[in-house]
Amino acid sequence: MQPPIRLARAEDAAGVLEIYAPIVRSSPTSFELEPPTCEVMAQRMRQTLTWHPWLVLESERPGSLAGYAYASVFRARPAYRWTTEVSVYVHEEARGRGVARALYAALFRVLARQGLRTVIGGISLPNPASVRLHESMGFRPVGRFEHVGYKFDAWHTVGFWSLDLVGDEGARAGLPEPRPIMEVSADEDWASLLSG
Repeated sequence: MQPPIRLARAEDAAGVLEIYAPIVRSSPTSFELEPPTCEVMAQRMRQTLTWHPWLVLESERPGSLAGYAYASVFRARPAYRWTTEVSVYVHEEARGRGVARALYAALFRVLARQGLRTVIGGISLPNPASVRLHESMGFRPVGRFEHVGYKFDAWHTVGFWSLDLVGDEGARAGLPEPRPIMEVSADEDWASLLSG
C-alpha cells in the first residue's frame, strides 16, 4: 500500500533535495544550474505554502520521499489569480510506479478546492515521459517557446500544457475568490481530499 500524500513541511527540504539536486546536475528538466542549499529549499517551500500547495509522498525508506508536487504563481498580476503553474518530481528509485500521477491527482483536487481554474505545466523538450504524463492527466498542448534556456552548452525549448479544472460551466458561472492552502487544509475532509 502506498504511503499517504501529505502537505509538505520545511523539514522535508532535505528529502526534496535528494530528488531535485540530481535533476539539476544532470538534466535540462530544471533550468537551475546549481542545486539550492537545504536552507534555500526550505525557504522556497515556506514561501509556496503561504498560498499554494506543496505535497509530498513518503517512500518506504524512513525519512525519504518518493516524490513531490507543488503549485506556484503563474503571473503576478491579479487577473491571473485563478491560474497556477505546477511541477512534479519523482525520486529515481520510485519512477514508473504511479507516484507522479498520484501526486498530480491529489494536487489538482486541492487546487480545485482552493477555487483555482487553470493549471499550466511547462516541460523542457524533448521529454516524452513528462508529455505523456501531462496529456494522460488531461492537459492539452498550448504552445512552445524555442531556445529559451541555455544549459549544458545547448539551447532548450519549453512547451506549455494547460488543464481546465472547472470546464465550460465554471467558465460561464464565474468563480469565487481563491482560498489559501492553509485555509483549505483546515477543511474537515482534508485527508480524504488528498487520498481521493
